[in-house]
Amino acid sequence: MPLYQAIVLAIVQGLTEFLPVSSTAHLWIIPWILKWNDPGLTFDVALHAGTLAAVLLFFWRYWLEMIKMVLGISGGGAPAKAGSVALLGENRQLFWFLVIATIPGGIAGWLFERAADEKLRSPFIIGTALIVVGLVMWAGERVRGESHNLGQVGLLDSIIVGVAQAFAVIPGVSRSGSTMTAGLFRGMNRETAARFSFLLSTPLIAGACLKKGWEIHHAGMPADMRMPFLLGIIVSAVMGYAVIAMLIRYLERRTFAVFVVYRVILGVILLAVGWGLRH
Repeated sequence: MPLYQAIVLAIVQGLTEFLPVSSTAHLWIIPWILKWNDPGLTFDVALHAGTLAAVLLFFWRYWLEMIKMVLGISGGGAPAKAGSVALLGENRQLFWFLVIATIPGGIAGWLFERAADEKLRSPFIIGTALIVVGLVMWAGERVRGESHNLGQVGLLDSIIVGVAQAFAVIPGVSRSGSTMTAGLFRGMNRETAARFSFLLSTPLIAGACLKKGWEIHHAGMPADMRMPFLLGIIVSAVMGYAVIAMLIRYLERRTFAVFVVYRVILGVILLAVGWGLRH
């Protein structure tokens, strides 16, 4: 795999894994347009490892605080501000809510990921998914009423967002897009919807990384993939971390409108391309 391709795809992964625009769609579109070969399972693991590193580095304090609460270790008395780790003290069950919410996505990925990769990667399906989720996201913005923070997320909220995450197995849906949209419908403020989405993505990304990494362990890594593998991890991790920070800051003051517009335009383009290829 040429190193420039590894860098480009890692940048794309880091940009789109956490933005609500579907990394799967973009990682299919770029090689398809440029006529690059499928980078294969080894590089897929590198991209997952990079984005896992990004989300863990950004949210390590949240996970540490949740684990401390599970173990019954009291946290400090810091005042709770919007987006603050201290808010978790108001929701001592959040760790278990995340565990429960992970189940639907884990089952969907285990049962349907391979079939979705082999049968659903087409301009029509990806384009339609981009448009549909974009319009639902717009509706979520319109109906959003309450403004819950992480300390107010409940069990039903978590289950509904978790079920939404399961639909991300369909290329073009977007894990972050579906979960953030579900969060809006459940009355979360935009920043909270993003934070909860990222926390919820962590176990699934880790599971996918371990599962595919185990397959590589048995098959062995080709010598010519070692440098692309390393670059894929580093570049996607750096980009992913930057995107998480940027998006949360962006959503503190702005809406999802730009992502809705982007999804619809890209979806329409893919449908047009797909129609052109058939005719």
